[in-house]
Amino acid sequence: MLLPQTKEREYRFKLALRMGVPLFFSTLLLISNTLLNHCEILSATFYFEAILLLVFSIYYILYIIYSGFDIRITDKVTNTFTREYLYRCLKKEILKKKDYTIILITVDNLYEINDFYGIKNGDKVLSNATRWVCEYLNNQNISDFPIGTIKGGDFIIGLKGKKEDYNTMFELMFLKANEFIVDDIEVKFSFSITDTTYSNKLDYLVENLYDIQKNKFQAKKDENLNPNELELSVIEAIKNRSFNITMQDVFEKDKSVIKECFIKLKITNDKLLFPKTFMKVINRLGLSVNYDLMVVEKVILHYNSINEIIAIPISPTSLRNYEFLSKIKTMLKEYNSCKMMFIIYEQEFYSNINRYNMILKSLRDLGVLIAVDRLGSVHTSFLYLRDLDIDIVRFDSYYTKDLSLQNNGIINSFNTMAHSLGVKTWVKMIENKNDKNILEDMGIDYIQGKYLAPLEINN
Repeated sequence: MLLPQTKEREYRFKLALRMGVPLFFSTLLLISNTLLNHCEILSATFYFEAILLLVFSIYYILYIIYSGFDIRITDKVTNTFTREYLYRCLKKEILKKKDYTIILITVDNLYEINDFYGIKNGDKVLSNATRWVCEYLNNQNISDFPIGTIKGGDFIIGLKGKKEDYNTMFELMFLKANEFIVDDIEVKFSFSITDTTYSNKLDYLVENLYDIQKNKFQAKKDENLNPNELELSVIEAIKNRSFNITMQDVFEKDKSVIKECFIKLKITNDKLLFPKTFMKVINRLGLSVNYDLMVVEKVILHYNSINEIIAIPISPTSLRNYEFLSKIKTMLKEYNSCKMMFIIYEQEFYSNINRYNMILKSLRDLGVLIAVDRLGSVHTSFLYLRDLDIDIVRFDSYYTKDLSLQNNGIINSFNTMAHSLGVKTWVKMIENKNDKNILEDMGIDYIQGKYLAPLEINN
């Protein structure tokens, strides 16, 4: 039996004892005391009432036990801990142990399995996958470890010790997982591992696991900050409006028409934080509106005399925020000479497309251009190209950093599709004259890269 199942039984039993036993013994004590001291004068009615009271207390205890079944600490599909109970359990373990490791295991193709084979088969895959992982660990003499579901096909395991103790074992396990099949359904796994040498706070550890798994975690100097220090540094930088703007020219037929802004936060000792590091903190803390307002305000106030269009990456969450829109519109009306472009990108499709278009129209009426970034990276970018009233689309650099024959065909198709919808196209990261000529021959509207213009630092 898995540790979560054992804990589930213990939890229900303790709940019943905690709530029912005191009532039962209080009733029994009251009846016993009355019988001992007043048995000669007691009427038949008392005995009848005593029996009813005892029956009621027994019934209440059974009811409490039954109700305990509605309070679950395990997931019904996988028999692993629920996220809430897993977090509670792991936090206690991390406090008790000096060295503690947590592992994220993901069924990567769960969405495709649910879509193609049905949700029941998806549940079966999850159940078999977690059982297989637990059996593998048991065969390695590892038992009674907390395991729980986080979301979808994501599971977290907690183990005593440092990650170096488990790296090799999990690498071997996932090599073996390549052969894992459930009823002819191929299952694809991935995993990441971290430990308390990174942080002793569970939320930071879980975030680190996802960063590692998505290959977004790189050991740069700014990322070597303690997660708590990083969070405080980001908050302080936004509070003090301390940041650096770097710009790069974007060309249309050899003429600079756009300046794209790149933002870095300034922290202690004039150290710079890159967006890849601080944006995840800003999103987690719900500071995206404050951050975007800070950047847009500085651009409008300090660069309104620039002839080129100033392009700024903006969180779609901010665009859909009433406070942000109200303040930005007021500033744009006051500084109507400032030509601006908002670059948006998000992985999840915003379903209320009519409201989104109304927001974009109100901005476009004030002269703001709207660009969707990274076309081709996720399906949302294509849906926004189709459904949103936008001006420009920028292709994902995956296709443009290597202008091979295959990628040329894809880029050409993207370009034709965008132009057919009346949307202009933009390619970045151009490193040589040959690539520039190829893209110009295709009819790409805007081209950007170090070959064409260096970065300009603006404090």
